Amino acid sequence: MASAAAKTTGSDARRSPARSRRKQEEPVKTTQNEPVKSKIELSQYDDGELTLDKVEEYLAPIIFTILAFVSRMYKIGVSDIVTWDEAHFGKFGSHYLKREFYFDVHPPLGKMLVGLSGYLCGYNGSFEFKSGEHYPPEVNYTFMRLFNATFGALCVPVAYFTAKNLKFSTLATWLVTIMVLFENSYATISRFILLDSILMLFTFTTMLGLVSFHSVRDTPFSSKWWFWLTFTGASVGCVTSVKWVGALVTALVGIYTVHELWDMFGDLKLPVVTYLKHWAARIVLLIVLPLSIYILNFKIHFIILENSGPGDAQMSSLFQANLRGSDLIFGPTDIALGSKVTIKNMGYGGGLLHSHVQTFPEGSEQQQVTCYHHKDTNNDWVFHPTRDQVPLDPADPEIRFVRNGDTIRLLHDLTGRNLHSHSVAAPVTKDQNEVSCYGNVTIGDDKDDWIVEVIDDARYKDQKVHTLTSTLRFKHSALGCYLRAANVNLPQWGFKQIEVTCDKENNIKDRFTHWNVEGHWNERLPPGNAKAYKSPFFKDFVHLNVAMATSNNALVPDPDKQDDLASRPWQWPVLNVGLRMCGWGNETVKYYLLGNPVIIWGTTASIVVLTGLTLVYLLRWQRHVNDFTTSELSYYIYSGIYPALGWALHFFPFILMARVTYVHHYLPALFFAILTFAFVFDYGTSKWLHSYLRYVAYLIIYAIVIGVFLLFAPISIGMTGPHEDYAHLNWLSTWTI
Repeated sequence: MASAAAKTTGSDARRSPARSRRKQEEPVKTTQNEPVKSKIELSQYDDGELTLDKVEEYLAPIIFTILAFVSRMYKIGVSDIVTWDEAHFGKFGSHYLKREFYFDVHPPLGKMLVGLSGYLCGYNGSFEFKSGEHYPPEVNYTFMRLFNATFGALCVPVAYFTAKNLKFSTLATWLVTIMVLFENSYATISRFILLDSILMLFTFTTMLGLVSFHSVRDTPFSSKWWFWLTFTGASVGCVTSVKWVGALVTALVGIYTVHELWDMFGDLKLPVVTYLKHWAARIVLLIVLPLSIYILNFKIHFIILENSGPGDAQMSSLFQANLRGSDLIFGPTDIALGSKVTIKNMGYGGGLLHSHVQTFPEGSEQQQVTCYHHKDTNNDWVFHPTRDQVPLDPADPEIRFVRNGDTIRLLHDLTGRNLHSHSVAAPVTKDQNEVSCYGNVTIGDDKDDWIVEVIDDARYKDQKVHTLTSTLRFKHSALGCYLRAANVNLPQWGFKQIEVTCDKENNIKDRFTHWNVEGHWNERLPPGNAKAYKSPFFKDFVHLNVAMATSNNALVPDPDKQDDLASRPWQWPVLNVGLRMCGWGNETVKYYLLGNPVIIWGTTASIVVLTGLTLVYLLRWQRHVNDFTTSELSYYIYSGIYPALGWALHFFPFILMARVTYVHHYLPALFFAILTFAFVFDYGTSKWLHSYLRYVAYLIIYAIVIGVFLLFAPISIGMTGPHEDYAHLNWLSTWTI
């Protein structure tokens, strides 16, 4: 192949054979210490190109940034209704302002920023953010949306500099920027109090850091090299602290790093000490730094949320007891027969032992026993003696404390039935025994009896069972199995609550067989002081992250319910579906999350084209046809293949996920598809079009992208009046504009 990279990476068509002739470039062997610069890096501009370069360097990013803020903020406050997931993330921001502990499946950075936006505009956190409600006058929702839109607007200049550092031509750099600027879904999602624009910005900055670091790879350990490596690591820490989907762009950074270190390993001229320094720098700045940022966000999260709130039950009992306003703080210390308690599973993500009047639809058909994170009276149990022991007498002055090795019964306080197990298979985990509620105080058998085993205590060394600090196991007296709750969710008939079983295996290290008494009420015992013992931060950090993962995995489509907003991943690249973000009445300002059709379809086509082109080159390479010089191949891989790989990493995992998916999950992947499109378009036009036709092609694509954006602008800035007025925008029958 003729020297393709010189054609595709120049500032304009002056690099085409029609404008100038150039010598065939020979492949050059390189080492880490003597890298070959691509022709774009070595080329000198003539006077005309210098003018264009100055526009690109100074004026263009300023103009693009101004346009970005206008497109994201124009009429941003026209709808005063809580729109789509503002109901979730606005509410989480309120919890930060009230300093109430809450639980969510996403890390805290984005939601803390939402809380910050409310704090800056004087909001006190009192609004409940119920979906479809009108914002009250005391909530400056417009400011909060503007704050959020800033992240979306900044994606545009970041995209510009990313393309520039990928060594795209000026025309291709502008194409990337215009496509990000005039992408309808980006403009729409940035206008609301959501996490998506924050996630996108940190995804963009991670890619910017990666390509900028690659551009200075020839000067290792220079100030710019250190800056961009640190910038990349910090961006990785931030993007994963907003949503776990940030791990996908992190994977791209990881692949690049392994690729680079592997290339260095083959450089025999590179000193071993220098090679080890490269490893150390990447370990510190691409692993330790991001992890530190991630952990720091949770530390701040715990510091701010010092009050008891709706998410308490997701955390350990010790953590809850140290929240201000917690009802656990004054629970008596020692457990006695007659004590009413709540019992929490100590496995990561564990809930409270729970029962309700509903019965199992199969198996024993007795009363269901589950684990549940929500606090209510269905979680209350009472310690009772077994039937062969002296019955419990409230008038007896002797208090009978529960000790290690005691055999007891647990009665469900609300229904009066005994915690029970038998040789019936559990409904989901068939190799374990079912746990149910059966009988009452007088009716039952020995299968209601449980042996209490104290395996650890965080504070006391005696044999008593203590509130909060004692780690317990409950061994079934007749069957020898152990009470267990392992984050396996029951079907809809069990309200998707956690299955409780009796495990036949005696594994003392299995945390899902560990329990502790959380709440404790007994009028005959003096109150305790839970503040005397703290829960370690790292234990709470791990506990919360596992609980987040468990809850996230439970977000699967419900076959019994129709979710009109959900979509399948295959629908995103072909733009088969959009998403209504609010009600569709005539008096409502309506928003529809849908990508710019030209951009979505064009970028998807470019992924296919690049894949096919790469296969052709691989086949030719196998036939010993050398299509690339060293610098051209480097450009093709790092500026073409890597963006396409970024798209694949952000798209295919959603196909494999069991969880419910929505249109907005495609937005990070779209950025990498845009980069791929610009590379393919620039590659093709510079290779096959005459110089002036190349300019015409770019002007046409610019005009089409902008024109289609303007046509669909109402779905982003808000549609007013009857929705029938916008029927002309339903290009596909599956769209519901």
